[in-house]
Order: sequence, then structure tokens, then C-alpha cells
Amino acid sequence: MSDPAVIREVLAQILESAERIKRRFAPIRSPGDFVLNEEGVDRLDGICMMLIAIGEGLKNLDKITGGELLRRYPQVDWQGAKGIRDIISHHYFEVDPDIVYDVCREKMPGLIQALQAMREESANGPA
Repeated sequence: MSDPAVIREVLAQILESAERIKRRFAPIRSPGDFVLNEEGVDRLDGICMMLIAIGEGLKNLDKITGGELLRRYPQVDWQGAKGIRDIISHHYFEVDPDIVYDVCREKMPGLIQALQAMREESANGPA
């Protein structure tokens, strides 16, 4: 596996992006809130940017750990988490607020929990 300090730095960047999503998503009550007004659109834009950053960070993390770290946390759909980056990046004008809402509401809590466990593992060693 790669340098633990590099792994911790990448994890910190991904977690920071996930926490930004959590904060930006907090006032959103339905997918329609993303398109109700300019503030909602701005939130959608910001969340999409962080989803891109997370996907890119996860791809990097997977590369520097030789695919081993993510594999130890099968409760997260890592392919989906990395793949949403590609979808948003290449089809930005077709982003579906319903999908972004679902990702934020249903997937983010588990992702954050897994990333926090990874951070702890990287600091203390595997359990």
C-alpha cells in the first residue's frame, strides 16, 4: 500500500467534500428545492462540484492503494460513487435533481461513515 500520509491527505480531502455536501443539502426537503429558485440551483451546482471532487478523489485513492482500501468497505457502492463523477462531468446540462437528491439523502451518510472508518484505520492500522 502507498504512503499512509498520502492516503490520509486524500481521505481528508474527500471527507471535506462530503461534509460540504451534507451542509449544502441540509435545507433541501425535496428534489424540487434544487430548481425552485437561484439559491437551490446554486446548491445543486455546489453539490455537483463536490460529487465530482469525491469521485475523482476515490479514483485516486483506489489507484494509490492498489484497489485494496475500498474493497475492505463493501457497504458502499464505490463504482457508483466514482461513476457519478463521470456522469456529472460529461452530462452536466442533463443532471437530474432527483438523482442528486437521492445520492445526498440515501448514499452520503454511509459514504461519510465509511470514509471516517478509513481515516481511523489509516491513523491506527487495520482492526
